Amino acid sequence: MSQNSNNQQQEQKDEFELGKVLVFDKPLDWTSFDIVNKIRYMLRHYRHLKKIKVGHAGTLDPLATGILIVCTGKKTKEITTYQDHDKEYVAKVKLGATTPSYDLETEIDSVTDASHITENEVKACLETFLGEQEQYPPVYSAKKIDGKPAFVLAHQGRGDEVKMRPHVVVIHELEVLSWDDSNKEFELRVACSKGTYIRSLAHDIGKKLGVGAHLTGLRRTKIGEITLKDAITIENFEKNLADSQIF
Repeated sequence: MSQNSNNQQQEQKDEFELGKVLVFDKPLDWTSFDIVNKIRYMLRHYRHLKKIKVGHAGTLDPLATGILIVCTGKKTKEITTYQDHDKEYVAKVKLGATTPSYDLETEIDSVTDASHITENEVKACLETFLGEQEQYPPVYSAKKIDGKPAFVLAHQGRGDEVKMRPHVVVIHELEVLSWDDSNKEFELRVACSKGTYIRSLAHDIGKKLGVGAHLTGLRRTKIGEITLKDAITIENFEKNLADSQIF
């Protein structure tokens, strides 16, 4: 086949088939797979693509919002590159209560008086979590146990059977952004390596303070050099597709 024929075939391909890297601000209660499925549907509907590869780079929990990178077409080969980048989050942590999922997905299962905990004690505790360390993923996570995601077993009431293995993560920075002394809740900026579970970090902070803790909010604000300023909403993306105003 001639070079001209190859070029013509390339030109005939849709830009999303050739490959695009899309940055979304994931809404609350959507899974990462919900986003992928929605984008795939919209590309088939608005661009009349029978087949289109779509994948995400780095899962966000349904109760988390913020940056989710989605790759299409040939750019799906670059997914692992984005997964390997460091991440940054803003988390809300509530002291004095724990949940099995380490966040609001499940009900509180224990309460401890945390009225004596001060902001300075929290900051001193955070210092001990900086650097390389072993971290246990939550039982309510997508980590595979005998070929099944751990959360499937947990939702079946078999969480006690799940033996999570620790993995090495790196916490680069921890900064208290705000402190609510009346509720013993604080907002925390976390800069960390790939594979870090912020839910586990919140749980471990509470454990070290001796009062328990769980995550009440999470927003991913940065992946590598990509920030929320680079992100688009699902609604605006669909509007651009409908208006044929593609990036």
